[in-house]
Amino acid sequence: MSQSLVIVESPAKAKTIGKFLGKNYKVVASMGHVRDLPKSKLGVNIENNYEPNYITIRGKGKIIDELKREAKKSNKIFLATDPDREGEAISWHLAYILGLNDEDNIRVEFHEITKTAVNDAIKHPRKIKKTLVDAQQARRILDRLVGYEISPILWKKVKWGLSAGRVQSVAVRLICDRENDIRKFVEKEYWSITAFFRHGNKNFSANLINYKNKKINIDNEEQAKLISEELKNNEFIVTNLKKQEKRKSPYAPFTTSTLQQEAYKKLNFTTKKTMSIAQQLYEGIDLKKGGTVGLITYMRTDSVRLSNEAMEAAKEYIKDSFGTGYIPNKPHIYKSKNNAQDAHEAIRPTVADRNPNDIKESLTNDQYKLYKLIWSRFIGSQMADAVYDTVSVDIKSGDYGLRTNGSRLKFAGFLSVYQIDEKEENDGMPDVEVGEKLKLKELQPKQHFTQPPSRYTEATLVKALEEYGIGRPSTYAPIISTITDRGYVEREKKALKPTELGEIVTELLKEYFKGIVDVEFTAGMENKLDMIEEGKQNWVKVVDEFYTPLNEDIKVAEEKIGKISIEEPVEETDIKCEKCGRNMVIKKGRYGKFLACPGYPECKNAKPLLEEINVDCPLCGGKVVVRRSKRGKTFYGCKNYPKCNFISWDKPTNEKCPKCGSYMVEKRSKNKTELKCSNKECNYIKTEGE
Repeated sequence: MSQSLVIVESPAKAKTIGKFLGKNYKVVASMGHVRDLPKSKLGVNIENNYEPNYITIRGKGKIIDELKREAKKSNKIFLATDPDREGEAISWHLAYILGLNDEDNIRVEFHEITKTAVNDAIKHPRKIKKTLVDAQQARRILDRLVGYEISPILWKKVKWGLSAGRVQSVAVRLICDRENDIRKFVEKEYWSITAFFRHGNKNFSANLINYKNKKINIDNEEQAKLISEELKNNEFIVTNLKKQEKRKSPYAPFTTSTLQQEAYKKLNFTTKKTMSIAQQLYEGIDLKKGGTVGLITYMRTDSVRLSNEAMEAAKEYIKDSFGTGYIPNKPHIYKSKNNAQDAHEAIRPTVADRNPNDIKESLTNDQYKLYKLIWSRFIGSQMADAVYDTVSVDIKSGDYGLRTNGSRLKFAGFLSVYQIDEKEENDGMPDVEVGEKLKLKELQPKQHFTQPPSRYTEATLVKALEEYGIGRPSTYAPIISTITDRGYVEREKKALKPTELGEIVTELLKEYFKGIVDVEFTAGMENKLDMIEEGKQNWVKVVDEFYTPLNEDIKVAEEKIGKISIEEPVEETDIKCEKCGRNMVIKKGRYGKFLACPGYPECKNAKPLLEEINVDCPLCGGKVVVRRSKRGKTFYGCKNYPKCNFISWDKPTNEKCPKCGSYMVEKRSKNKTELKCSNKECNYIKTEGE
């Protein structure tokens, strides 16, 4: 029987799609890229129109051999990598390796992984879009030229191992510029005055807003006291009452950027975690009822567009679940931003009526949370507006004016499924009338200080990158991972703060490589990459216009930049170096913190920094510490190793099993953590409430 070969990127995706297509199709994974520029050299022939020198990625030999074997046995080959620039480039490289003609109809796109979508895509293959490949290739070459030409200068002049990046360096600059704004900020004192009134059996408050119909500014405590004394002697009369209905429209369905922002704010997920879980939901989840299926559409998109079919499906679900009153008079149509590529729909569930609670038992806790967020936002986007009754009351006290606002939710609309964070206003305002004199209960002057700009969080940095036009949906998460991993930025609670190293490198780049860290220049380059994709720009010309001035900057920098020394802060410990007796210090390395002797280079002693978990070793009574295997997997062992050989893959506790007396360990399942006896023959599990 003839066989068709379908090549995707990941095994999870291959497994899901294989079930849909049946036994006449063989679905295999390329495991991402199979060819790339070499790591050991530039790999770009600058003299020959920036021709890239692609080589097989180390370790991919076996995968390529397997792909070639399967290709020989197949009468048709479909390249079904992700539906974006990167996926198009992977398909192009696969076509080259397998000897396929990229002018043939061999490329298929899965915007969602459902049986209908997959079978429909297989029926409509197309040619590989060379403009998409050119755009990805241009980005790859630009990034390589920046990284391999500027990074060596940083190694020589600052510190070995540093790197510069065409987009990452701009992101670090944004964080450094914000830090400088915070340092320059001078706080200013100001005061507010709130009046509290009693009306019938209700209390309400109003804020002082003007004096003689002009905005009032109270600069100090003395002013606040004088105004308060004057107000106490005045009458408070209602001068204006405005009641109206206020409507709140639902938000657009998620793009990559807005999903990352909301998952960070609502779920406390990092951008990296959000994209990892979204990938799982897109590639396929094995449901207890329904088999393996992709739960969401493709998660790298800057579009808020929805298909007519998706909107109609949402409408039917809303009508059945909430009633016709929750369907808007006209469907909500959302417009993408001007610079959006709009290649895909917004992120949405593949099936509108697949309620998160119906499939909760098939998902991990994190998968459930993210799917629920995506599903709720999508369903909410097609629901009627929320409606509030609002009231605004103006109060006169001599020459002073006060105001209070109140609102009450009248109709929940989309808020029935998607909750939003809103500033609370007075709820249930008393029924006052114009001309009515109010009874003052209390005046409350309050001191305030103007606040400096906030540091970026992952959510606000992603928002800024999108607003400035820096990077694209697929790059936001890698940018943040890169700048933190390289030590240019560190996390302080939830905020992103530049390190000394990050600030030094940024200042250096600002002085000698202005274009690399210029926000407008970088955004302009992103637009040029988009134009390459649209066939409106030649990729070689774009790269040359970028590299020619960069090459001149490199020559100047190599000549003018002197050696810059960075003194890293040293944290001394009470742990003695067993070789020379000095107190060891904590240092940062490529893989995190470690203990080192301060006598280097005379004494080169170093060892891991052990993290204690406040649990006593069940064998010797020593402290249990966190350790890592050669493959990076976490396990727990005794600090007294090798004298004591206690180890546990599960986190031990000080609690003893009531049945056999063995130590208990923490066991993590999909939705909870429970205590279980470490003795396999006992298997006692502690339940809640015990």
